[in-house]
Amino acid sequence: MNESSRDEPRFDEPRPSAPAADTSDASAVSASGSGAADTGASGWTDPKASAGATTAKSVKATTSSAPAEPGWERAVLEKLAFASLNEQRAARRWKIANRMIFLLLFLFVLWLLLRPSHPGTATPQRHTAVVSIRGEISSDSEAGADLVLAAAREAFENSDAQAVVLLIDSPGGSPVQAGIINDEITRLKAVYKKPVYAVVEESCASAAYYIAVSADRIFVDKASIVGSIGVLMDGFGFTGLMDKLGVERRLMTAGENKGFLDPFSPQTAPQRAHAQAMLDQIHQQFIAVVKAGRGQRLKEAPETFSGLFWTGEQAVQMGLADQLGSLGYVAREVVQAEALVDYTRTPNVAERLAKRFGAAVGAGAVRALQLQPVLR
Repeated sequence: MNESSRDEPRFDEPRPSAPAADTSDASAVSASGSGAADTGASGWTDPKASAGATTAKSVKATTSSAPAEPGWERAVLEKLAFASLNEQRAARRWKIANRMIFLLLFLFVLWLLLRPSHPGTATPQRHTAVVSIRGEISSDSEAGADLVLAAAREAFENSDAQAVVLLIDSPGGSPVQAGIINDEITRLKAVYKKPVYAVVEESCASAAYYIAVSADRIFVDKASIVGSIGVLMDGFGFTGLMDKLGVERRLMTAGENKGFLDPFSPQTAPQRAHAQAMLDQIHQQFIAVVKAGRGQRLKEAPETFSGLFWTGEQAVQMGLADQLGSLGYVAREVVQAEALVDYTRTPNVAERLAKRFGAAVGAGAVRALQLQPVLR
């Protein structure tokens, strides 16, 4: 029993275990992949598998062995700071450039506003001087005495100007301004012994004709409007309308007839007679100037001084004008100095704005009420 019992297996005794597999070999096989398993007795290895394993090892080694450069944050901040500084410098340069451009534009506009209103002094050796009289003749217009006579004096003083041409296109205007221009042109002719010609374009009526007769000869187009030798003073009376509306005019004057041209007050017979006498006197002055200027050339008729106007062709027949002709014709054939130089002066932009928004308002109100005689 003792022997049999020795031959039976015992549960408390350890059984012999199988030899353990070499773990290093297993790891090598696992790391090698299927390529190691393909290595057989012939010793051949797959080149693709070998290259992939080598690349993986290289990437892993590079990643783990490339530490960040010290101070890279500082370098990035410096780059950002320099970029911001460059942008600020560029913005500052643009701001300075914009201010310079604005200053130049401002100076240019200021020069345009305040530049001299007459042409430059550079003129041809021999030329025909031109002084334009256009639009309504009044103290605040381009056809006023101040501007017209300033241009005329400059033309007379220039020894290279062979003659002065008054280029007229005006319906008339103030008898005072026309009288001043007529008198001064007559005086300048006598002082400088220089011929003066009037050339009419569209119209030369009333006060414009008052100026034209100061010329030695008057040239017109056959369709020009010439004449209207008369004086008018027109206005409106609102007394009836005020009565209907129940409006009371409260006008106080020192002098019985101080407000006799007031459109809101009734006009008496003596006041009307006084106004008519004044107009008649101005008309006689106008007639005397025309007769003195035209002399024997004027073929006087009952309707000549009636205020009517005629075509240029009729005006030549009546002696109100000398012949048909344009500015070019006069310069070429009469003066024989074909080069034209315009001496006309015009107010600059600043003067125009001042007159338009300032004194012109009051002048317009006066003209609207027709408180001043007008040659038309």
